[in-house]
Amino acid sequence: MGERVTLITGASAGIGSELARVFAANGHRLALTARREDRLAALAQEIAAKGSPAPLVIPCDLTSPDAGAAIEAALSAAGVELEYLVNNAGFGLFGKAVQLDRTEQLDMIAVNVRALTELSLRFSDQLIRNKGGILNLGSVAGFLPGPGMAVYYASKAYVISFTEALRKELAPHGVRVTVLCPGPVPSEFQARAGFKPGVDSVILNVPPKAVAEAGYRGLMADKRVVLPGLGIKIVPFMLRWFPRGFILDAVGRLQLRRN
Repeated sequence: MGERVTLITGASAGIGSELARVFAANGHRLALTARREDRLAALAQEIAAKGSPAPLVIPCDLTSPDAGAAIEAALSAAGVELEYLVNNAGFGLFGKAVQLDRTEQLDMIAVNVRALTELSLRFSDQLIRNKGGILNLGSVAGFLPGPGMAVYYASKAYVISFTEALRKELAPHGVRVTVLCPGPVPSEFQARAGFKPGVDSVILNVPPKAVAEAGYRGLMADKRVVLPGLGIKIVPFMLRWFPRGFILDAVGRLQLRRN
């Protein structure tokens, strides 16, 4: 058995980099992956400078079908194996699905759904052996239909469903599986998605650091779902009281205001 590490995807910015800082501060050795090697290297240097073990840096594009194999090979070459997996990487695109670039939307599915699923399954044996855990980045969007961001909302619905089912299957093996579902978070995500923050961002806003801290605590406490911030906690409860058609229209109107 090699040294145990925590793998964090999408660690170069936003919630991902804050998750890296939180896990490192709590004594975890990290393996960081994202496309931007320069940002990963800077984050690794920052973490090491604070006295934590130097993280492994694994530059990787998760839209590639070979990403999982490349990450596994890098970890094996370093003589480490996973104790915790943090599937943070993901992105969204704003606009009508039939008008957005099809390739970009399929890349979104590749990152938000396929890569998250593959890494969870690829490393399941190590997570079971080390009695570790998985933290998946969902979204409050996963509880809703999302006209204006149809593929993104659908991808996060998958993340929630998959996480809950995997949690049930891995619980007998001592593996914790948690889904972290923030609302709008001030980060590069919004610029990448192509929309301006609206009133929902003001009401539901929780800083990336607070989201990361809530996610870490939730995973360690073996929570099924983590909803950071009071406003976010209310959303799933409120959805029970309104017809699906009403929610669909309301989300559609909200998205139109982002233009």
